[in-house]
Amino acid sequence: MLCALVVACVGGCRESKRPLKYLTNEPLRYYEDVAVRVTPPDVEVVVPEVPVEPHRLSAPNADEIWDLSLAEAIRIALRNAAIVRSDEQFLARGSVLSGNPSFAPSVFDPALRQAGFTFGGRGVEAALADFDTRFTTNMLWGRSENVQNSLVLSGGLPPGSTLTDETGNFTSRLEKRLGSGGTLGVQHDWDYSLNNRPGQLFGSAYTGFLRADYRHPLWAGAGVEYTRIAGPTLGDGQVAVDQGVVIARINEDVSLADFEEDVRNLLRDVEELYWNLALAYHVYDSEVVARNAALQTWRPENAKLDLPPELPTLTSSGNEAQARDQYFEARARAQNALADLYEAETRLRRLLGLTVNDGRVIRPGDEPITAEVELDWESSLVSALTRRVELRRQKWRIKSLDLQLRAARNLVNPRLDFVSSYQRNAFGDRLFAGSDDDGITTQGFGNAYETLSQGSHDTWSLGFEFSVPLGQRLAHTRVRNIELQLAKARAGLAALELDVGHELAIAFQRIDRFHQTARSNYSRMQAAIEREKVFDVRYKAGRDPTNDQLLRAQTSVAAAKTAYYQSLVQYNQAIAELHFRSGTLLEQDRVFLAESPWKPRAYKLAMRRALARSHALDASKLLHSEPREFAPSIPIAPAGWDMPPDGTAAEGVTNEPMLPEPQGGPAEDAPDAVEDAPSVQTEHPFVLPVKSMNERSNRVGMERPVELLEWIDAETERTTKTDPSPAKD
Repeated sequence: MLCALVVACVGGCRESKRPLKYLTNEPLRYYEDVAVRVTPPDVEVVVPEVPVEPHRLSAPNADEIWDLSLAEAIRIALRNAAIVRSDEQFLARGSVLSGNPSFAPSVFDPALRQAGFTFGGRGVEAALADFDTRFTTNMLWGRSENVQNSLVLSGGLPPGSTLTDETGNFTSRLEKRLGSGGTLGVQHDWDYSLNNRPGQLFGSAYTGFLRADYRHPLWAGAGVEYTRIAGPTLGDGQVAVDQGVVIARINEDVSLADFEEDVRNLLRDVEELYWNLALAYHVYDSEVVARNAALQTWRPENAKLDLPPELPTLTSSGNEAQARDQYFEARARAQNALADLYEAETRLRRLLGLTVNDGRVIRPGDEPITAEVELDWESSLVSALTRRVELRRQKWRIKSLDLQLRAARNLVNPRLDFVSSYQRNAFGDRLFAGSDDDGITTQGFGNAYETLSQGSHDTWSLGFEFSVPLGQRLAHTRVRNIELQLAKARAGLAALELDVGHELAIAFQRIDRFHQTARSNYSRMQAAIEREKVFDVRYKAGRDPTNDQLLRAQTSVAAAKTAYYQSLVQYNQAIAELHFRSGTLLEQDRVFLAESPWKPRAYKLAMRRALARSHALDASKLLHSEPREFAPSIPIAPAGWDMPPDGTAAEGVTNEPMLPEPQGGPAEDAPDAVEDAPSVQTEHPFVLPVKSMNERSNRVGMERPVELLEWIDAETERTTKTDPSPAKD
């Protein structure tokens, strides 16, 4: 049988060289097609709804106008942000979403990080799994028959006879890794033996034990702090020191910071595209007005060409050609402006997670802010240095490396473990019996478990185990590597803080720049409109033989309007950029990130621990009953609050929002004020009461989810009823 199996295996591995003959000569088209065919995987997908054709210049539609506010746009973007999009990577080759959507930022990332289980990317639950009690057990039965081929060493059996031995083995063990780094184990074994060897007290016997062993590191890898940072020790060659619960929790905080940054970037892109669409509408409106004005100028000139030949002159022909050229140029500009509007709306729709076309045309419902924003450099800089998510994420990384350095320095020490074990041995003819009387001995070995419970046969051991790799090159290299990583991380934090200050400075400069240019462009627009009116009256009165001045004035009006609205939109975008750089964009848009409610059992355990800590007896001064502060809280002042860097209110300053006093008069002292144009200053749109940046939050406010709000209110009401005098913040 064995030979046949070998022949079959060898023959199956060899390729047959005999020619194969078939009844027909049909080509193997089926197999050729399958070999070269590119087929999609059989995956169940949701077929998306086919959108309506996008808006185009050649296919205009009378779609419904959708006046969309900025707050509603942000709400829609957050509702459809399962995958957080970015306008920067749109239409870019090799974008993350088109290359590998698995790496695209999403709302699942924090949960994925928390549920991580691979080495180096574990979450808290996976790190806590190292301390789960492990239970192992096995049962084995066997039988052996061996011929005794010895005249002397045959165990009392006649030479040539068969020794029959039946065996059984049962092993079970519980092992628990402790937070202090030690390992506690309990093991219970039974060995059963039945043979025909003569001269034995019992033909069959059960031999077993119940053992408890404990190992505790005293030097390298010792202590609760090390175990929380690096996880349980893996031996002398342990390389990773970042597998503990604390590091896993820090990694989760880093993932939350990444998610917050992605949401913040999404809001910035939404606001920027929202105002770009508003600018596209204003530009298109200006170009349409210029096109209509050019058409009104060209029509009478074109009508003059239909007069008798003796009346038209060379001047009339030149005026008609110039007016016609001006009209088609304005018409092309209007078409380009409309195409830009369609593209801006499409980009905004993509960022909001909407279809290409749903029968409506989005039109911004909020007007750009024209009021001058009061800027406070010190409070904005403090807010940026305390609220920027990039700084918080880098500080978490520094905290992680600092903890890893402590664990790495711990492993430089030699390995010294305390080892101990205690074992109760057992023996019996039967495993279970009603009595221990075996009929042979006076002590009685009829019941093996009764022998185990008597504790008459003990074994114990106690001692120390020492090991150290001479030179400790791996341990020192690990410490050096983490020290360099920590030094680089601290240098990166310093460089990032410097960049934050410069980014905020650029935001300040842009706000002032676009506000001043908006004032100037508004004055330019008023002058251009007045100029057009003057030349229109002069041309219609026949005081100008050519229409060149009028056409130039019409072009100047369109350019001035475009420049004004462009600077005004850039001013609003600069305000959003200031909130972005100061770390207050989410707060200004009324967007809050919060964890979902915990399980009810978690609140009960937290309350039990709080009560135990509050009502416990005072411990000795040498004992620290309160947990050491891991992440010290830094007072973060909301945007617009006057808080110095140390977190304490300045003398004579209350923690109230800084809202500047309204100023109702015109800006007579503005550096760009034109003394000989009072009418322009009187109609200036910037002559409104001065508002602060906080005013903007009322316009684009975002409400918290209803479920979370109701839950928080219920918890607050319940806490107030149980504790009539809650502690003050």
